[in-house]
Amino acid sequence: MGVFTYEDEVTCSIPPSKMFKAGILDSDNLIPKIMPQAIKCVEILQGDGGPGTIKKIHSGEGGLGFKRIRKFDLQTK
Repeated sequence: MGVFTYEDEVTCSIPPSKMFKAGILDSDNLIPKIMPQAIKCVEILQGDGGPGTIKKIHSGEGGLGFKRIRKFDLQTK
């Protein structure tokens, strides 16, 4: 098992709060719709979506991945 950390900065005409909501908070619903060949579905195994939540990610090719949310910084814009 490994740890994956990702950080990126992009310029966009969409307000940052909307991008954060779509790209981070709603990604479990959005990504399977946009790229079903890559991510088939995401199910919450434990938690309510906030810190401590554990998610099971089913890839389009039958693989599995797990993601644990450590923290959300909803105050930083």
